[in-house]
Amino acid sequence: MTQSLKGRSVAVTGGSKGIGKGIARVFAQAGAKVGIIARHVDAANNAAKEIGHCAFGVAGDVTSKASIEKALAEVAERNGGLDVLCANAGIFPPARLEEMTEAQWDEVQDTNLKGTFLSVQAAVPYLKKSDRAASSSPRRSLARSPVFPAGLTTDRPKPDNSASCAPPASSLRSTASPSMPSCRENVLTEGLIELGEAYQQSMANSVPLKKLGTVDDIGYAALYFASKEAGYVTGQTIIVDGGQILPESLDALAQA
Repeated sequence: MTQSLKGRSVAVTGGSKGIGKGIARVFAQAGAKVGIIARHVDAANNAAKEIGHCAFGVAGDVTSKASIEKALAEVAERNGGLDVLCANAGIFPPARLEEMTEAQWDEVQDTNLKGTFLSVQAAVPYLKKSDRAASSSPRRSLARSPVFPAGLTTDRPKPDNSASCAPPASSLRSTASPSMPSCRENVLTEGLIELGEAYQQSMANSVPLKKLGTVDDIGYAALYFASKEAGYVTGQTIIVDGGQILPESLDALAQA
């Protein structure tokens, strides 16, 4: 495992559960000092307690400029700065376009798109001061530090994820920073567990590797993007899905 994150200051938005908690855990295991940011501080603290190492919880709402600025300021104060931002916070309510309300649409855009913008904007002053910044240029220093996990809905839209497709696609296309879509549908998170074993097996059957991914699988990819070893990698996307996007159909997968 890379050693270049040891002692580094990392902030993970939406880090109290699911993929965010997996990312936070992997960074903490790599020796980073991880601030887990979530709307409810109790949830953030519980995740930090579970992860251990140098993880700690911070209250922060990515849809509020003042709230996320305060949260990142707290992470920077406790850790002596900020080296890496994992802008993970996002919501993915299943809703078909014809059934979606305006309020549902607005909530997704505020969290997934505006929330990413506000998080990165609030992190810029700290990232520019990090000794890992590529230069004094905001564009270049940003390019070394943020990681943007996003749902595979960016590349494979479905009828019931209309609202969640747009924000990841918009954020990935509007930034020159490292980004990482990952398929939330075949990663074993709390939401997938709630759908039952039969559904989990059906999802596993649609993956060439014949198994579901773990939140740590996503965390390791994020760790690489933020590491010194990826110092010359920027503006790239990696899909962590066990090869799910490769087959043209389930029939093709069965014949493989």
